[in-house]
Amino acid sequence: MSWGEVADAGGALCMLAGALLCLLAGIGLLRLPDVLSRMHAATKPQSFGLLLVLIGAGLWLRSPIDLCTLLLVGLFQLLTSPVAAHMVGRAAYRTGRLDREGLVRDELAEALRTAAADRDPGDSGENPRSTG
Repeated sequence: MSWGEVADAGGALCMLAGALLCLLAGIGLLRLPDVLSRMHAATKPQSFGLLLVLIGAGLWLRSPIDLCTLLLVGLFQLLTSPVAAHMVGRAAYRTGRLDREGLVRDELAEALRTAAADRDPGDSGENPRSTG
């Protein structure tokens, strides 16, 4: 068995595993009950599934230009997916579209209360941060 045959077999296995993870992520988007669970399904297994598909494609293609292109696709996926999930989660939180009873600890509520207290000048009508 040559190196090329082993790489092709490994690539096929990676692509199959990646496709299954992407399928499970899609099913999770349809079946999970709330925004935070769906957000988890949309980011973690989908990103890992795409990376497995890219690794499989890299094992099949093996040319430097294709490997660089696949590396860039994977890098952009890893950079944008967490940011998009964060924005979706924050928007869902602020619009009240999530189940707050299901949260173990609500750190964002604490941060928003602190920010509101810093912004609210209180009864004196003056800004506590102003230096004047």
